[in-house]
Amino acid sequence: MRTFFPSDSCEETHISAVHPQSWLQVERGKLSKFASQSPSSIESPVKVPDPPILPLFKPVDYIEVLAQIHEELESCPPEKRSNLYLSQYHVFKGLGEVKLMRRSLRSAWLKASTVHEKLIFGSWLKYEKQGEIVSDLLSSCGECAEEFGIIDIASEFHPNENLISCGTNTSDGNNISRIVSFIIGDEKISCDRQKIACLSVPFHSMLNGCFMESFCEDINLSENGISLSGMRVISDFSITGSLNEVLPNLLLEILVFSNKFCCESLKDACDRKLASLVSSRQDAVELMECALQENSHVLAASCLQVFLHELSDSVNDCQVVELLTSADRQKMSIMVGPASFSLYSLLSEVAINDNPCSDKAVLFSKQLLDSAETNRQKMIAYHQLGCIRFLRKEYDEAEQLFELALNEGHVYSVVGLARLSDIKGCKDWSYEKLSNVISSYTPLGWMYQEKSLYCQDDKRWGYLDKATELDPTLTYPYMYRAASLMRKQNVQAALAEINRILGFKLALKCLELRFCFYLTLEEYQSAIRDVQVILTLSPDYRMFDGRVSASQLRSLVREHVENWTTADCWLQLYDRWSVVDDIGSLSVIYQMLESDAAKGVLYFRQSLLLLRLNCPEAAMRSLQLACRHALSEHERLVYEGWILYDTGHCEEGLRKAEESISLQRSFEAFFLKAYALADSSLDPSSSSNVILLLHEAQKCPSDRLRKGQALNNLGSVYVDCGKLDEAADCYINALKIRHTRAHQGLARVHFLRNDKNAAYAEMSKLIEKARNNASAYEKRSEYCENELTKADLDMVTRLDPLRVYPYRYRAAVLMDNRKEDEAIAELSRAISFKADLHLLHLRAAFHEHMGDVTGALRDCRAALSVDPDHQEMLELHSRMNSQEP
Repeated sequence: MRTFFPSDSCEETHISAVHPQSWLQVERGKLSKFASQSPSSIESPVKVPDPPILPLFKPVDYIEVLAQIHEELESCPPEKRSNLYLSQYHVFKGLGEVKLMRRSLRSAWLKASTVHEKLIFGSWLKYEKQGEIVSDLLSSCGECAEEFGIIDIASEFHPNENLISCGTNTSDGNNISRIVSFIIGDEKISCDRQKIACLSVPFHSMLNGCFMESFCEDINLSENGISLSGMRVISDFSITGSLNEVLPNLLLEILVFSNKFCCESLKDACDRKLASLVSSRQDAVELMECALQENSHVLAASCLQVFLHELSDSVNDCQVVELLTSADRQKMSIMVGPASFSLYSLLSEVAINDNPCSDKAVLFSKQLLDSAETNRQKMIAYHQLGCIRFLRKEYDEAEQLFELALNEGHVYSVVGLARLSDIKGCKDWSYEKLSNVISSYTPLGWMYQEKSLYCQDDKRWGYLDKATELDPTLTYPYMYRAASLMRKQNVQAALAEINRILGFKLALKCLELRFCFYLTLEEYQSAIRDVQVILTLSPDYRMFDGRVSASQLRSLVREHVENWTTADCWLQLYDRWSVVDDIGSLSVIYQMLESDAAKGVLYFRQSLLLLRLNCPEAAMRSLQLACRHALSEHERLVYEGWILYDTGHCEEGLRKAEESISLQRSFEAFFLKAYALADSSLDPSSSSNVILLLHEAQKCPSDRLRKGQALNNLGSVYVDCGKLDEAADCYINALKIRHTRAHQGLARVHFLRNDKNAAYAEMSKLIEKARNNASAYEKRSEYCENELTKADLDMVTRLDPLRVYPYRYRAAVLMDNRKEDEAIAELSRAISFKADLHLLHLRAAFHEHMGDVTGALRDCRAALSVDPDHQEMLELHSRMNSQEP
């Protein structure tokens, strides 16, 4: 997710389109040593690192695993559900499905059966929403207040009422005094004998039994670790049943005493009182040790809450790490109950994201392994720790762990074993091992990718083509092919190859490679575009295997490009926006942020582009920066509204928009309100309100980029209301100010007017103008016939293989032609690398049609893991369940 696991081979084969050292020695106005050569004569030394071994759970058949988890969820006791949702989370994490990962975490939190699970999954959700502004906003949001807020720990534990019966005096003596005096040092404290006796069985036996003390009026407690002040508090508690204001050190003393004499009610009261006093991480460190020693569950949970509330700082605190990684099973039970695997899943993830080679990553992962109970948990833990050991060059330990993970059934761990065998010089063994895996299981892209590393270049290319065919989201095959073409001086083919993946997946390593290409070719304007996009996605990114900061390289490249004024930047932004060049637009905005322009607006535009490019984390970071740089309260409220909207809280986002409008009418506030209202209201009449709001937005000052978007949205609402003339006017006006995407809306109007040819022609204009046009081809396919439709959808799959509609269309055509097996295969091709509800739904329906109840039920269960509330899937699942043999 956030983590980059560098390959061990990076040290020898780092991306190096130019030698970084020579490039960094460039003087102002001079070029690197490559500049003296013509681009066509460059023998580029580009090399690509081996793909990383991902420390993720990657089952060979993730659909089967999701179906198994869902089936277990249907019948398991409540206390098992959170762990099952955590397993679901690990499956989605292996697929890179961020939204589904977060939904699984939220389900785990909602189904938590203990306070420890609530703490862990609540903290995990907060960690996933990285950023103080986001956390604060969501903490103030009614729906998320409990999820992100502080829990009243004591209220989550049932009071301990383990009191003994205070019956009559059972001693033989009839003249025993009602008062007993306890001697502590040189002083006495008088107590009610029966009240003290009621504190515990040992006291009851001592004061009312057959012991010598039962007949004494004075009992010496000087050697029992209690002070006079402490005994007074105990005496008061025996009468009132409560602890008043007591100093923390005295509470600790009483806690130890109560534990020694089995005074359960007194211990429980001390436990709760101390838990309420934990206010800092240092408090928690000190009190956690006492909690573990004295078996104080409430206090331990309260300390754990503080650690998790300050998660990133806690993981970097040596005392906290020592406490959390040195506890034995008994102490773990006190600290976290039965949720130890969940806790160490979270802690190890945070540590790995921070530094995968660190000692704390090892320590937390070892604890994860120790707490693993099920087969799935062991696979996750063995493989994760194996990856960390591999990165630390602890190869013997890594080999053992990968072997154990493989024996548990985690086939992906064979990648680790193959790399280790290659390091030992046994490349043939690695090749054969991967060949055996491919012949034993349904082949997946990563299998061919890995196999390609252990053969000659002529075979490698073929295996990498197969890897891309099976899983087009893998970045290494594109990078290898592009680098190979560049070495052969086939420049245009090399750029075309790396552009293939950047067209649908904005991967940092691919951008870095393209930057290197342009640097070698002396195309500095293109090079600075790519490095500025890299810095937008990851401000601290380091290139050339971490040797050089991207910002430093940008400064050097900038010496060789023309400086743009603010006016130039705006013109460039309009040009790129109008041709749907989102990467180019991002780069221009990055450059504009260096000027004195209003930064809040620019960061907001940046977030819109990043969302369009499917970079939600970077988009959220930009939104937070927009909040920080807002020039006014009403502007800040708009950005806060978008944060709430983008995190799924439409109603709260709507309220922020209304609050902003109450302070000052603005384009962005009306636009946000219209957007949120359209999404949150199911009332058909709300369309008229959305139209009014968008008209109000148009009356407020803004630039043409946003005005064009508002006109486009207004046209869509008019279409939904059946007002085609008004919609056409909106789209035409949007096109007049170069909002190119309006061609799609105008095409829809033509189609609804029964003019399919005009709709096709309109979409063709969009395809001609747009730099990113996969969606345009997909939409145009609706306005043509048979072969042309197929051709457009095949083009969509080539441009963006993550778009699922083309697979569904082709599968449906095959099914209509009674080619059932081919139809299933078409859907399975996409499902193997993308967990999509619509693909699974259609395949389940096909299985039902073919009478394959088992296959249909499996897909239903997997689909309901993706969206548990999908009504049609629930109905199909119910039908299949009733037919299950």
